[in-house]
Amino acid sequence: MDNRRLARIALVALLAIGCALILQPFIAAILFAGVICITSWPMYAWLLARVRNRAWLAALLMTLLLTLVVVLPTALLAASLTEVTPALIVKIRLLIEQAQGAPPDWLHRIPFFGEQLDAYWQSLTRSRDEFNLLLRRFYDPTRRFLLSAGVLVGEGLLQLVLVLFVVFFLYRDGPALAARLSVLSRKLGGDLGEQMLALTQSTVNGVMVGIVGTAAAQALVALVGFVIAGVPGAMLLAAATFFLSMVPIGPPLVWGGAAIWLYDQGQFGWSAFMLAWGLLAISSVDNFLKPFLISRTASLPILLIALGVFGGALAFGFVGIFLGPVLLAVALALTEEFSAAAPPGTDNT
Repeated sequence: MDNRRLARIALVALLAIGCALILQPFIAAILFAGVICITSWPMYAWLLARVRNRAWLAALLMTLLLTLVVVLPTALLAASLTEVTPALIVKIRLLIEQAQGAPPDWLHRIPFFGEQLDAYWQSLTRSRDEFNLLLRRFYDPTRRFLLSAGVLVGEGLLQLVLVLFVVFFLYRDGPALAARLSVLSRKLGGDLGEQMLALTQSTVNGVMVGIVGTAAAQALVALVGFVIAGVPGAMLLAAATFFLSMVPIGPPLVWGGAAIWLYDQGQFGWSAFMLAWGLLAISSVDNFLKPFLISRTASLPILLIALGVFGGALAFGFVGIFLGPVLLAVALALTEEFSAAAPPGTDNT
């Protein structure tokens, strides 16, 4: 290998490293913008035909629509968390201070395990130091979690603004970018490269429709139940249901907590209604709607979804909640397709 070739390879490597360093803070936003474009492209194509193929206008209208659907609810959620978190922290502190004595009267009335909790509480109160240590261990992580949730949503709002900025250009130049990707995949992998590109598109659609569609449906059903039962902060709880619905046993933490709050308020009938609504309405959405939405496009193991949500949030922040499962599902689908056994008599050489 001559010096000129080595110089060209070194130059290309340095250029690639420089581009990666420049784009590194925006990788999550770019990837998520691509996911949104792939998922919503049929709607964009329909809108493009209605505005006489003026790509910039269709891209602008789609970006404004996504702003109303994505950014506005996130902004309302961030504002609600900012308003509610300090008061909730103070409330938790007051409950802990009041708890340093006899257990509350309602504790033993909790069905199934109330008496055991009441007995455990009484045993703790006999040892004041152990009781205070237990309360401190509960309060500090809860306070940090609430503050971290507010920061995550606030940062997510900024990330979504950047995502929509990128989305506009992806919509406007989408056909040209798709053509270049098709040519590149063919040059790199031939027919297999094009198959992998098509599989990536179908998997992204399946994951986004299955996970996000189910989460939105569960949040809407939960919101109806919260409003009917008169639970305060219904919009905030519905937003929590939306995000927690992407992980196993997430929504029951929300509607179960609402049922416990209603029970504590003496509203036993509404508490029973909330439990029934959660079991029969909210949870049924996940059991029936998600398999229907993703049955023809992608198979999503529960472990993959959970790891994608938590790992994505740790790696990419707020948008990683949605981006993580998508990336893992695409990687899984490509791996399964690439490693699938060839039919008998097929020559892979």
